[in-house]
Amino acid sequence: MSEPTASTHERSFPPPADLDGLQSKAWIAAGIGIAASLAGWFLDPTQFYRSYLVSWIFWLSVAAGCLAILMLHHLSRGAWGLMIRRVLEAAARTLPFLAILFIPIVLGLEETYVWARPEAAADELIQHKAVYLNRTAFVFRTVVYLGVWSFFAYGLSRLSLRQDRTGDATLFRRMQVISAPGLGIYCLLTTFAAVDWLMSLDPHWYSSLFGVYFLGGQGIAALAFVILVALYLAQREPMAGAFNAGHFHDYGKLLLAFVMLWTYFAISQLLIIWSADLPEEITWYLERAHGGWKWVSILLVLFHFLLPFLLLLSSDLKRNAKALGKVALLLLAMRWFDVFWLAAPSFEHGHLSFHWLDLATLVGLGGIWLALFLGQLKTRSLVPVNDPYLVEALDNE
Repeated sequence: MSEPTASTHERSFPPPADLDGLQSKAWIAAGIGIAASLAGWFLDPTQFYRSYLVSWIFWLSVAAGCLAILMLHHLSRGAWGLMIRRVLEAAARTLPFLAILFIPIVLGLEETYVWARPEAAADELIQHKAVYLNRTAFVFRTVVYLGVWSFFAYGLSRLSLRQDRTGDATLFRRMQVISAPGLGIYCLLTTFAAVDWLMSLDPHWYSSLFGVYFLGGQGIAALAFVILVALYLAQREPMAGAFNAGHFHDYGKLLLAFVMLWTYFAISQLLIIWSADLPEEITWYLERAHGGWKWVSILLVLFHFLLPFLLLLSSDLKRNAKALGKVALLLLAMRWFDVFWLAAPSFEHGHLSFHWLDLATLVGLGGIWLALFLGQLKTRSLVPVNDPYLVEALDNE
């Protein structure tokens, strides 16, 4: 890439008018989902808190993953990222709202986490970890995770908006400088968050690869969501003439890379634990290899890895926005199954069951999050019009 120069792009990229209608539908879905979830809370509070945790982690993965991809874009300065920067920024700016939505998890801590219950005092291993696994430390660390992520999200968004208003060609360097340590800090905090929110559901189990496995899943969730949003925008003005097959080809290649990364960590973790054959480690996989959970495991192998992997090998498919969107939708759905597969067996200890609250909380939180995301997306131009590399990005074939 050549050195950038300041310029003001002549085209404008306002959000399409039908985003208002889409946001209204999201709020309606949120209302229905939250009403059903509240009914479930009165009927079965334990199940409500467990279902809520899975749904919250799923939507948090999309938002946090978008922040990571945003920082990756600033570091690489690729044309692929410039076209979806505003989508990434809007999703990342929902992180403070997700921090508020974490409150029910704190309220139901004893219903969800074994280490938070009074009987944990009789468990020697849990007591050995009590300095780390306690209510105060758990909440404090979560506040740190979400606070730091929000700091980077709003810092980068603020500089991006200033670039739109002033055309200052030096601002892209500042965004790079922030993203370099930001991406490293994000990866570090995400590994700790994975331990806190998911691995500690079974405090007797541990894995040194669990954090990076969760990290890879966040990348898939975020990129799959962004592809679906890009497809939606590419079918409407003003973005209909901005997106082209080359952009979606880049997104498909990146999605394939994240699928391979997630699979690598998943297989590595399984091989290490299976070969060691230690009771405190292998039991976690045995619960997921028998009974109904065996079929969920097979589902993940087939539709989270094998089928998407084979499909994404095709260059023609990656250049076909609608076909790529179908793969992205499949992977986004499988991301929920993966989070459910990670969490739910620790609640039921080998017994597979789907509860209607799983769907209610997913729709309720999803409606809220999507409405907030669309609200953020509407506040700015869909493309950073004064970015020095915009012309190059628009010409990407």
